[in-house]
Amino acid sequence: MSLTQHHGGWVITLSFLLALALSIVPLPGLMEMLRPEWVTLVLIYWCMALPNRVSVGIGWLLGLVLDVLRDTLIGQYALALALVAFLTLHLHQRIRVFPLWQQALSIFVLTMLQNLIVLWIKGLTGHSPDFWSILPSAFTTMLVWPLIYLLLRQVRRAYHVV
Repeated sequence: MSLTQHHGGWVITLSFLLALALSIVPLPGLMEMLRPEWVTLVLIYWCMALPNRVSVGIGWLLGLVLDVLRDTLIGQYALALALVAFLTLHLHQRIRVFPLWQQALSIFVLTMLQNLIVLWIKGLTGHSPDFWSILPSAFTTMLVWPLIYLLLRQVRRAYHVV
């Protein structure tokens, strides 16, 4: 049993709220396809940094909120983000020791997995899946990872989030 007190829960919550807001900001045509998966990035960071505080349940709840915000079938993002959180928690000790460029490749794989689950569920519901539409988003998510990682690490240290 851990007797350490947790600090900075509001920082984690605020980062998730900001990521949710960034994920629904309207963008013009092509920019919409290039939008990074902000919620996925923040979820992966907190799962790696604080695996004892951010769990699969948080991923599931964030996914449900994202389902509502994006007006999609309830549960598709919840399932995808829960799986991403599970894999991140399972592999966090390995991913944390990678250099940033290798972490970014891992983020690309996790984002592609999330997008493929969403695409699969869309296909099951009768929408025609377009595989090529998910590649730009996963690629920009991979490119943004080092910036998000460094920014959130700085915030975590500045506000002593444990």
